[in-house]
Amino acid sequence: MAYVDWSLQGHSIANCNCDFGCPCQFNSLPTHGDCHAMTAVKIEKGHFGEVDLSGLAFCGMFAWPRAIHLGNGEAFVVISEHATEAQRNALLTILSGNETAPGATIFNVFAPTFAKMHDPVFAPIEFYLDLERRIGRVRIPGIIDTSIEPIRNPVTGKEHRVSVVLPEGFEYHQAEYASGSTRAEGPIKLTLANSHSHLYDLHMTTNGVV
Repeated sequence: MAYVDWSLQGHSIANCNCDFGCPCQFNSLPTHGDCHAMTAVKIEKGHFGEVDLSGLAFCGMFAWPRAIHLGNGEAFVVISEHATEAQRNALLTILSGNETAPGATIFNVFAPTFAKMHDPVFAPIEFYLDLERRIGRVRIPGIIDTSIEPIRNPVTGKEHRVSVVLPEGFEYHQAEYASGSTRAEGPIKLTLANSHSHLYDLHMTTNGVV
C-alpha cells in the first residue's frame, strides 16, 4: 500500500507516572498498573506530502486505566496555534497513526488503544530542551506545565546519567532518561512528580524511526 510521504525531525520530551526507567520500555507492565503520560515534540524540519511542518510543535496528554496494550485509553492533543488548516490536518493525520506503515511508529501502534479522543486545541506551546544536560520545559498556559531535570543520586544529589538504546524502537532508537514533573489541567488531568522521563532527538517517517 502506498502512503503519503512524511517526515518529522526535531526534539521530544516525554513524562509518565512510572518510576525511573519505565518498565514499558522493556516490555514489562507499568509501575502502578496504569499509565498517565504526556509527550511533546518541537519540529525543526518536517513535511506531510507537500505541506511544510517545520517550526510547529505539538503536545499530547494520555491516560490508560491499565497497561497501554489493554486499551480503553484517552488522548488529548494541542498543536501550535499558528499552524494553518492544512498543517493542522496533516499533523492530526500523522498523530492518528494513519498514512503510516503498520507498526512503524508510536502513533500507529498506540492508535487502537484509545477509546476516546478529545477535540484538539490550538494554542501557544513553549518548548525547551537541552538534551546533553537533560533539562527541559513544556508549557501551554492553562493546560500543562512540564519540567525536566536529571535523575539524581538520592544520597549525594549527584546527577545520574542513563542512556537507553532501542535499535528496533517505534518511538526512538536512543534516548536520555531523566526526571520529570507535570501538572495538566486540561481534559486529561496529570499530576506527576519526579517520575520517569525520556528525551531524544526525533527523526520519524512514514516507515518508522530513522
